[in-house]
Amino acid sequence: MGNKRYNSISRSIQLALYRDPNESKKTILSYVLAFFTIFRIRLVRFGYELFRRLRDETWEIDEEEYRCSFLHKKGSKSLEPMGDLGYSGSTFFCTSNFKFLIKSLPRHFEHSFFRNDLFLPYCEYMSSHPDSLLVRITDFLISPYPTLGALLGISPSYHVIMENVLYGRNEDSAKDKWETYDLKPTDYFYPERDLFPQLTSEETMSKLVHTFEDKIRITGAQYEDLKNTVDQDTRFLQSANVVDYSLFLVRFPASSEPPVVGRRSQWRVGVPSADGKWKYRAVLLDFFWAKHKLHAQAMTGVVQTFNVVGRKGPMTITTTAEEYQQKFMAMVDGLVQLQGEAQPSSSTMV
Repeated sequence: MGNKRYNSISRSIQLALYRDPNESKKTILSYVLAFFTIFRIRLVRFGYELFRRLRDETWEIDEEEYRCSFLHKKGSKSLEPMGDLGYSGSTFFCTSNFKFLIKSLPRHFEHSFFRNDLFLPYCEYMSSHPDSLLVRITDFLISPYPTLGALLGISPSYHVIMENVLYGRNEDSAKDKWETYDLKPTDYFYPERDLFPQLTSEETMSKLVHTFEDKIRITGAQYEDLKNTVDQDTRFLQSANVVDYSLFLVRFPASSEPPVVGRRSQWRVGVPSADGKWKYRAVLLDFFWAKHKLHAQAMTGVVQTFNVVGRKGPMTITTTAEEYQQKFMAMVDGLVQLQGEAQPSSSTMV
């Protein structure tokens, strides 16, 4: 069933991208027929005009190029399945040209938060901060009807489409030297990862590296740009009461010159290290966990109770958005080493 499932999800996503976003024919019959859909469920584009404006005016992504990314290419699928990655059970796809990623949001508290709380503030913030390091979400696909496929957990009803910060790796002759790191403050205990590791496959665990043993060696000017950008971005997330987001860091050889989709900014092109060995890319990911959502509140109570017995220390989902932002900035500070200059003080980061 695996291939059929992936092919059906892929086709649903592709059809949504090519369906007229203004088409709306909701009848009782359409609701009934949609409910009994198991695999190829109907998806529509949420907030089409705002996302189109972001793609076109803010991120300078050519619309025809964007649409063509989801076309079927000879000898390949329109979307390449990447398996079920992450601790949330999300399903990932990549466009055949590797420019965009599609991630499902199977958990209600995540997709409802993005749709009802974060969507408009996110669009406004990204419009006024075109070089933000928040990952560029280019579309949000939703199912307008309840379906059996979604209720049974077979076909996700919600997907975010976003930039692929690894774009260019597959064509790089040094692609085997690219490194990726999914980083969060290390002084927290992560319940989904650390408390229930048996719920996460070994494949998923092996693909997510949680520590960066080296340093990001950059100049003072590059550091100030990184610090100021991440500080603005995380304060925006704090204002939305978000915790548990991560810094996705990519390191590749300095000799590599991978292409970039859309607007060029230094942390997406690749910031050269001061020692001439590496280039770095970075984005902020997974900002869908809001403290005020019911599930997050319930989980907070569960892990606080567990912590009375387990004494695992502070946890990401029991902390406040303000504290998480401060710890996150301190983490970024600890990753940086200024070449030939004094190490930045963490007090400047919070």
